[in-house]
Formats: sequence, structure tokens, C-alpha cells
Amino acid sequence: MEKVPPGGEITITPDTVITPLAREEAERRGITFRTVASREREAAGAAPGLKEDPGESVRTVAVGADHGGFELKEELKRHLRDWGYRVLDLGTDSAAPVDYPDFAEAVANAGARGDASLGVILDSAGIGSAIAANKVPGVRAALCYDRATARNSREHNDANVLSLGAKLISAEAAREILAVWLSTQFAGGRHQRRVDKIRGIEERKGKK
Repeated sequence: MEKVPPGGEITITPDTVITPLAREEAERRGITFRTVASREREAAGAAPGLKEDPGESVRTVAVGADHGGFELKEELKRHLRDWGYRVLDLGTDSAAPVDYPDFAEAVANAGARGDASLGVILDSAGIGSAIAANKVPGVRAALCYDRATARNSREHNDANVLSLGAKLISAEAAREILAVWLSTQFAGGRHQRRVDKIRGIEERKGKK
């Protein structure tokens, strides 16, 4: 449980035994338990970025923001480090006006190269950065605005980049969204078939 960020989620099977001490600790840290069938958990595998013996890239989260997302980026970096992640900050480094596609592309490229396992991008609304990042082959950037969309984007879509609108959500909401997003596992199964079709679109359009 110590590897799950505050506000995150732990997937358990119906026969999982949770001790009173574990429940108390989970409540203290805002961690929730979600029960799934045993085969679903097996298909999902270990949570991204939270493997038992992770390599350096697995523990690395690339972050990037334009001027509109700069302050929130700095705050989320602190949370990521507290949760045990290595942060690859790709800018911007101030609130001076810059262009969001530059930073969204930098984060997306870091993931595509394997420099980071996951990415987080921020601008004022989060829309433009998501569009830009999704132009990079292999990237599935999702704009999330609450815990439900964060969970769905990972569980169903295997999103590997999280986009946030810094001017549309509070810092606390962003922290909760990030925590859930990091701790949610891809469900695989029928969802894998659909993700494979997304990859197929990239290949047919010559983006491979």
C-alpha cells in the first residue's frame, strides 16, 4: 500500500483479506478499494509505474506545461516525488507566455523514446495539449477532469499521457485525478482489442 499515492485506488479480488490496520491506513490516505474478478486483475497486470521491481524508465513520469499550466505543474511535481516517482520536467520554467504544442510534443516524445513510462501535460484548458500529444505515434493522451474520467482513460483506453486543464480544475482535484490515473490498471480483455484498433489507425495513416 505504501507504493499507492494518496487518493489512489487498489484493485482487489473478492477473496482478498484486508486487515483492519490496512483499512485504517487506506482511509487516512484517501485510498479506495475496488473489487474485480480474479481473471480481470490477472489480465491487467501490475499497475503502471508501481511495479515491484521497476526499471528507471518505469518509475519516471515526464511532465510539461505552457504558461497556463506552469504553477500546477510545479505543484504536481512535488506530489509525484512524494509518491516515489522520478520526474522528468520538460518545461516551461516560468509563467512567461509560450506555445503549448512544444511542451506537449516534448512529453509525448519522451514516452515514445522510453525516457518515461507515463506523461502529464498541462495548459489552461488541457484540450490543445491533448490534441498535440496525440499526433505522436504510440501516444494515447486523455484529457481528464475528474476521478471517473481518469480511471476510465487508464482502465479502458490504456492512456499513457494525462492532460489537465489548469484553469478549469482546482489543484486538489488535479492531485486526486493524477493519483487515480497513476494507480489504475489497464483492464485488457475486450479493451485490448479496441486499443489495438487505435494502433491500426496509426499504421494505416502512415504514422508508424
